[in-house]
Amino acid sequence: MYNEFWIFGYGSLCWSPNFEYLDRTVGCIKGFKRRFWQNNTVQRGTIDKPGRVVTLVENDKAETWGVAFKVKGDAALKYLGVRECLLGGYITTTGEFHPKEGGSPLKVLVYVATQKSQHWAGKAPTKDIALQIANAQGVNGHNVEYLLRLAEFMRTEAPEVRDRHLFELESIVVQLLGQYSEENSHLMECQGDKTLKEERAYKISCAAS
Repeated sequence: MYNEFWIFGYGSLCWSPNFEYLDRTVGCIKGFKRRFWQNNTVQRGTIDKPGRVVTLVENDKAETWGVAFKVKGDAALKYLGVRECLLGGYITTTGEFHPKEGGSPLKVLVYVATQKSQHWAGKAPTKDIALQIANAQGVNGHNVEYLLRLAEFMRTEAPEVRDRHLFELESIVVQLLGQYSEENSHLMECQGDKTLKEERAYKISCAAS
């Protein structure tokens, strides 16, 4: 049995952890910037049309805001081993988390993508990343939902923080969506269809077996 420990989420974990936790707190880790530099071919995209999701890139002057979850036992680790590592292409590392409410820093487990990941996309013009997001959908929903929920999290939980990369992408994607015809408005419903959901269940079942 594992002792209690903390996991840091800076992407979809901020609003959809999907594992049991004892406590949560908003804050940041320093020395990293958040970038949409990782492709995703399952949760927010497909092999033919991969989505873009976030990872952390080292930068001494930067900090990334998110949520730290206090957990106990290995259930969360097993779940995230499939969600983040097997399907997402991330690896684990540790970092120092600074709670927004103050207090001592916390040692946290962090899932990050590196250039060695098979899904690594890397740096690209912001508009190109936005176009990729606007046209990708996976088993967990549309890539646009991922982007907008992350921006909403930042405005709600850390309104004093300006995440330039995130908000620039949001602005461009919203403009792109405004150019789509009404017949494509279902993209903003942010829900995977029945076939995609069945595919998700199958892939997770295979991964866990």
